[in-house]
Amino acid sequence: MAETACGRFEHAGREVIGEFTQHMITRTRPRRSPERASPLQQAVTAALDDMKAVNVKVLDVRGLTDIADVMIIASGNSDRHVRSIADRVVEKAKAAGFRPLGTEGERDGEWVLVDLQDVVVHVMLPRVREFYGLEYLWDAGVAAPEAAESVPHAAPLRRSSP
Repeated sequence: MAETACGRFEHAGREVIGEFTQHMITRTRPRRSPERASPLQQAVTAALDDMKAVNVKVLDVRGLTDIADVMIIASGNSDRHVRSIADRVVEKAKAAGFRPLGTEGERDGEWVLVDLQDVVVHVMLPRVREFYGLEYLWDAGVAAPEAAESVPHAAPLRRSSP
């Protein structure tokens, strides 16, 4: 074993760093710029448009979580419509070459989640969407309307004299 610069060693033609070889290093992929939509995001939004999803909201959650880059929240008019929207999203994603990691909630149809790794899609009935308020949870710049209206203004504290 011959030592090279920076405490690295060469063994049998491979560079060794500490106890790990060069081929074992994992490299992180660069993040996309927020201004440009990915091909996956374009496929998802096209599927939502095709199925006439209501109130589609695209949230950039890069700085908030590592599980996804984009979260898309949409509503359907009925449980059948919600399931159909989610099925079309999966179909368009597969056609674009992206394999979904999983789909949850299709049996009930009130809230279907489609995990496409970098993009997470929530398709919900309007009442379920209003109840959980995911937009307000994940969109850092927006406050929940009922929370902003219902918070009483704090009165200044007064000390009672002894």
